[in-house]
Parts: sequence; C-alpha cells; structure tokens
Amino acid sequence: MKKQSALDRRKVVAALLADRGDALVVTGLGSPTYDTYAAGDHDLNFYLWGGMGGAAMVGLGLALAQPKRRVLVITGDGEMLMGLGSLATIAVAAPKNLAIAVIDNGHYGETGMQRAHTGRGVDITGMAKAAGFKSATTIRTQAALKLWISKFHRQSGPVFGDIKVSAVAAPMALPLRDGTAIKHRFRTALLGSKALE
Repeated sequence: MKKQSALDRRKVVAALLADRGDALVVTGLGSPTYDTYAAGDHDLNFYLWGGMGGAAMVGLGLALAQPKRRVLVITGDGEMLMGLGSLATIAVAAPKNLAIAVIDNGHYGETGMQRAHTGRGVDITGMAKAAGFKSATTIRTQAALKLWISKFHRQSGPVFGDIKVSAVAAPMALPLRDGTAIKHRFRTALLGSKALE
C-alpha cells in the first residue's frame, strides 16, 4: 500500500477554485461542500445536501446543458464509490467541459472516519480509465495537482482526478443548507432573468 499523501484538503480545494473564472461547481455531500465553502462562497456553487452518490451526475447534466461553461465536480471518495455507474455514463456522453475532482482521504468522513475502500487499495482512477475516461489521474503531490488544475481549465474532457489528501479533519464550515434557496441562487447566477421563466 502506498504511503498516505500529505496534501491538505482545504489547500487542495482552494487551489482548484483559485482561478475558476465562471466555472460551475457542484459539490458532493459532506467535506467537499465544507471545503468549497471555506474557499469562498460563490453563487455558482451548487452544494448538494443528502444526495450521496449524485454529484457526478448533476455535473454531467450541467455540462450537457451548458456546453460553453466549464463544470467542476468536487466530491469525496465515498460518494464517488457509491456512484461508480456515473463514470460509465459520463465517459459515453463525453462532455468536453466536465472535470471530476475526488478529494480522497481513504475514509468515510461523514459516518465516523471508518477506513474506506480507497484506503484499502481500491483504484478509482483505474475504474475511470476502464469506463472510458481519456484523462484520469491519481494525484499525490503539489506538482501533480498543479498540472491537473491546468488540465481542468484547458484540456478537453471529461477529466478525472483522484486527489489523495490527508485524513486530518478540517474545521467545519457550513454553507447555506436550504436546497430550494441553493437552487434558486444558482439558477439566477447562471441564467439571470431567464431563471424566472
């Protein structure tokens, strides 16, 4: 088994979002949502609450509906494992504007930090490649993260990155938790006055 990465999850997510421009961001349940909010709230952040396993598919829907916008899904290893079928669907649809960043600490953070399958050797990058992703990478270093971030901004997708981070907990940072309000805020930021039609 490879040595646990020393990458800090909060710093990783802040780096992913530093030059996001007008990218649409979908966050998975739990820590990816907290990390994204801690990096700075944004009207084009779509925080999922209680939608375990659904972040990648929400990202796919947005990428297909908004082909001129970059879409970044920031999710966790537990959620990605729960929604593995989405990798096949995304690879077949092949949206050029979609990237999936899995913040992988090898643990189930929302249920008590039990060791997860990726912490026991399951290779979700290999699964993404087998599903048909042309670009799928496991990231363990700052240099590799920097290179992957440039892919998210420039390379034709779908792009997949399994980013290995430390299992050290970060302080809780809770964004808006009202699903209806999140949806309306996101739609208005994306569509402007059309959101009301």
